[in-house]
This record gives sequence, C-alpha cells and structure tokens, in this order.
Amino acid sequence: MRILFQGDSITDWQRKYEEFYDLGLGYVRFAAEGLREQLPGRELEFINRGMSGDRTRELKKRWQTECIDLQPDFVSILIGLNDTWRAFDQNDPTPAQEYEDSLRAMLEDVKQHTRAKILLLEPFLLHDTPDKDEWRADLDAKIERCRKLAREYADAYLPLDGILAAASVQKEPAYWAADGIHPTEAGAKLIARYYVEAALPLLREL
Repeated sequence: MRILFQGDSITDWQRKYEEFYDLGLGYVRFAAEGLREQLPGRELEFINRGMSGDRTRELKKRWQTECIDLQPDFVSILIGLNDTWRAFDQNDPTPAQEYEDSLRAMLEDVKQHTRAKILLLEPFLLHDTPDKDEWRADLDAKIERCRKLAREYADAYLPLDGILAAASVQKEPAYWAADGIHPTEAGAKLIARYYVEAALPLLREL
C-alpha cells in the first residue's frame, strides 16, 4: 500500500531529496511510525514529497510527476500557509480563489487518475504570534476554501488550525510551533497522532 504525503516545508521537514524513501524529521516520520504500529503485517510504503517553500501554484506544477505518476493508494495534502506568507514577505499574494482553483485541480486529478483515498489537512497559524496578526484574515479565507474542497473531495479532513488552537490552551503556542508556523517535535507528534486517527479507518478499507 503506497501512502504519499504532499505539502510544503511542514511536510518536507529536512527530508533528503536524493533518497526516495526518506521521510524527514517532522510529522510524516511520526505518522509513518504510528501507522506501522497500528497496521502490523501490512505492506506499507511511505513516500514524502513535501517541498519547502511551495505554494499551491508550485505544488500544482509538480503534481503529475510527484503524485499522479506515483499512483498512491492514499494521499494527504497540507498546503496553503506559503500562499499567505508570500503576500507579506514578498508582496506576492495568492487570492483565495486562486488557492481554491489550484487545490481543486489537484484533487480532481487524484479522483480522475488514481484510486487513492484523500486526507486533506488545513493550513494553520498559531495565534500567539503578534508579528503575524495581519496574516490571519488572509489565511482564514484559504482555510474556508480548504474546508469547502474537503466536503467535495476528501475522504477525511484534519482541521489543524483548530486542533493546534485548542492545544495552545493547554500549553503555550511556542511549545507546539516556536514561530507559529513550523512545528516543534511536540507539535509534529501532535499532528501525527491526529493523522493516524484520521487515516486508519481509510487504510483498513484498502
């Protein structure tokens, strides 16, 4: 069973590009470990194709070779924070409609050209980051589009923005992501735990 992780730096997380099966050091590695524990005896093949810096427009450009051509049985996608970030650090915004159109095209390709189950993860930003307060409205619009597309295409959905906001009530946001964006080890393990819970019922059907 081929399980593909797609996204930006949060998925990438220092994976070695020259090694086909390297999973990096983030939530992908912990999710793979958790799924192996829960599905003993199953043939599980994990592939991480997260790419640091990607927005939906960049991910869409490599979608054929790094998703469709791989013919996964299960694919997860976490993309969108850079679509917001580039508006503020490079004055290169991604309108919410463009974000939706690009993500929709990728999801439609999965439905049309693979038999993969889809787990969609929403982008997130932890709230105790005053330097990024102005990002929130832009990101919220993209989260709403992500949720809309999940209702149309996904077999499961992880509302990570809400999950991490709830976790930040119990421990300070920096415990989960020091810069509000990139998870610490604790944040990666938290994401992985919810990932495993969402993925398991779907993988057991395959």
